[in-house]
Amino acid sequence: MSMLRIPDMALVVLLGASGSGKSMFARRHFPATAVLSSDAFRGLVADDENDQSATGAAFEALHFVAGKRLDAGRITVVDATSVRREDRAPLVALARERHVLPVAIVLDLPESVCLERNAARADRDFGPHVVRRQRDYLRRSLGSLGKEGFRRVHVLRSVDEVDAATVEIEPLLNDRRGETGPFDLIGDVHGCRAELEELLTALGYAIARDGEGRPVGARHPEGRRAVFVGDLVDRGPDTPGVLRMVMGMVGDGEALCVCGNHEQKLVRALAGRQVRVSHGLAESLAQLAAEPEEFRKQVHAFCDGLVAHYVLDGGRLVVAHAGLPERFHGRASGAVRSFALYGDTTGETDEYGLPVRLPWANDYRGSATVVYGHTPTPDAEWVNNTICLDTGAVFGGKLTALRYPERELVDVPAQEVWYEPVRPLAPAPDTSRHGDVLDIADVTGKRIIETGHHGRLTVRADQAAAALEVMSRFAVDPRLLVYLPPTMAATATSTRDGLLEHPAGAFSGYRADGVQQVVCQEKHMGSRAVVLVCRDGGARRFDGPGTVVTRTGRPFFGPELTEALLARVRAAVDAAGLWDELATDWLLLDAELLPWSVKAGALIRDQYAAVGAAATAGLAAADAALSAAGNRGVDVGDLAARVRRRAVDTAAFRDVYRRYRWPTDGLAGVRLAPFQVLAAEGAAFHNRPHDWHLALADRLHTADPELIRRTSTAIVDTTDDESVAAATAWWDELTAAGGEGMVVKPMAGLVRGTNGLVQPGVKVRGREYLRLIYGPDYTAPEHLDRLRQRGLGRKRGLALREYALGVEALERLARDEPLWRVHECVFAVLALESEPVDPRL
Repeated sequence: MSMLRIPDMALVVLLGASGSGKSMFARRHFPATAVLSSDAFRGLVADDENDQSATGAAFEALHFVAGKRLDAGRITVVDATSVRREDRAPLVALARERHVLPVAIVLDLPESVCLERNAARADRDFGPHVVRRQRDYLRRSLGSLGKEGFRRVHVLRSVDEVDAATVEIEPLLNDRRGETGPFDLIGDVHGCRAELEELLTALGYAIARDGEGRPVGARHPEGRRAVFVGDLVDRGPDTPGVLRMVMGMVGDGEALCVCGNHEQKLVRALAGRQVRVSHGLAESLAQLAAEPEEFRKQVHAFCDGLVAHYVLDGGRLVVAHAGLPERFHGRASGAVRSFALYGDTTGETDEYGLPVRLPWANDYRGSATVVYGHTPTPDAEWVNNTICLDTGAVFGGKLTALRYPERELVDVPAQEVWYEPVRPLAPAPDTSRHGDVLDIADVTGKRIIETGHHGRLTVRADQAAAALEVMSRFAVDPRLLVYLPPTMAATATSTRDGLLEHPAGAFSGYRADGVQQVVCQEKHMGSRAVVLVCRDGGARRFDGPGTVVTRTGRPFFGPELTEALLARVRAAVDAAGLWDELATDWLLLDAELLPWSVKAGALIRDQYAAVGAAATAGLAAADAALSAAGNRGVDVGDLAARVRRRAVDTAAFRDVYRRYRWPTDGLAGVRLAPFQVLAAEGAAFHNRPHDWHLALADRLHTADPELIRRTSTAIVDTTDDESVAAATAWWDELTAAGGEGMVVKPMAGLVRGTNGLVQPGVKVRGREYLRLIYGPDYTAPEHLDRLRQRGLGRKRGLALREYALGVEALERLARDEPLWRVHECVFAVLALESEPVDPRL
């Protein structure tokens, strides 16, 4: 049996004369979707698989489809004769362009077999000379397939060999997606063995030593693994010591290591090849010369076997010495290896004689975190979900590690300057970084966003277009728009007499999700507001005093009133001591801004008041006419009763919206009711219990009671009947006094149940308030019966998706990720608002 090993993502080219069985071999060993047959493509473009005049068009289409499959990283098999070099060259070029390995499988069967098979097929009407010519081309090609660029060549020379052959798809050496960590990624060591020992100890590793006391490995008691980003060697005082320890860790399965450009050069030097002894190579060679020959052989084998990059954690983490653009992740070619080792340069040199490197990370938009080294920088900083860990230990800087997935940095200072850098370690600031610049491509078209709490979420192209229209025309500066609140689901529909919503539905729903303790918050009848306030008028990440925006990202007020409101909030935060307590120079608050008429004055006047006035006048006239008819002896009793009932409902409708408006003048009369502290410098607070948030809000109220309104609350045990009854009575009292109702939330904040993410809050609105939503006479039995059929599933699904996106935005903000990473989540929340869901829910 012959095992044909095919690397993953390869372009497999089947070679053989007509009748050699290529199509049968392809069907037996590969999925039908992976096989691109030249005959089938001739049929697609000409309705005849044997129409040779369509060959050019067929191959043009075949190459296009093959390119799309390779772009997606899928094995692609080309079933054509491909016996001539000029036929194979475009396929090899296609593989190189997509940075995948071309593989040839040659079916070199005897001429008699091919002729016999062709004779048995009615669609093969060409003579034997065609097969002889094809086999002649094939035989002349066999010795040169490797030179043409095929990385593997498998030749099967008989029917028995073809029948016995099996195909195995091998993952590439860089494919470690199944290894999920946790990892400790370590920057360029450059022979700094003492600093490496100190860093590993700080990370919690126990260092193993040989009989001479030399470190020969290290192991973490919690099973963490180290990942070295390359450049272990050169410049520093103890390259052999570093190699001895790292080789031991890799050999024991405690570490991974990618190749750096310095390892690559050392391999050539140890192999006796001509290299320029510069940039610290002389130190390594001198230090290794003092080691036994056997150790030098081990070093050569180890460094020569290092892979240029690794893809880890299901594709979420990529490690390469000089970094790697997304199009190269998990692929194999000379260009990929070169970029991983050396990066991308302009071909020019700077004033120090060093290559001018292109800032590839500035344009990176991949979902995978890319960790690299190569170019020393004073501090490790995130740029577009990438981070460089070379912090110049050998130049007197520090040796840095990144804990993954925690994204925590750990570093130790260099013991001394071991090697004077050609270029200063702290160069002039890089003005080419564009972490706060957005690209239209970041938000257009279909988008798939990975969230940490609800998996992958999709934004359709039409939803993105709708959001772009609103965002580009009306929203505040994207640099200030770091969060939009999610829509909120309503409680389960009630069947109680005269009610559409009741707290019992919220309590039973959370109890079913395993949530025992919830907090009920008074629902203010205002407008949802997100308040970003900066200390002393500015912050490290944000310029200016901040902003106050609506649910769609629009400014609440003009610049003057916005600054006045922010000044009051800033003073309250200062008086409450929150700047220092939360170690921040900015705060992001979720709040309600009252009265409702501040934002919705035109809506109240043009819609609600107009309806109320028209209904009042019309029903009064109708009642008068019916009374007159009754006085004349006409039986209008049922109709008159319905009109009078509608008049009562209309009066109740007018009473509702009148409660939510009062006069304001500037900030006079305006109230702000914060109920959640969303984020601060380096922290998102969605996992904090709600009583923590409300306690901070109460302190703000104490600091400025005229502006900041307290939110009344009740804490409920959903498994305790008395606790539930008390909260229900409180809701009855709130709504009877004209209140909108309440919001019920899990006390713990973000909660996962047996079925995934639990609703972050459900609203329970009062009977009278719902007149604004469903109309003045919605309480009539015939209307309630109809409304009780309302479906809540789509609304709840939308609420969870928007909530997960909001949390993702806050977490990315806390990690100080670039603006586009935060903004794509904020934009997606607005995009999902175009989902066709009943707005009354």
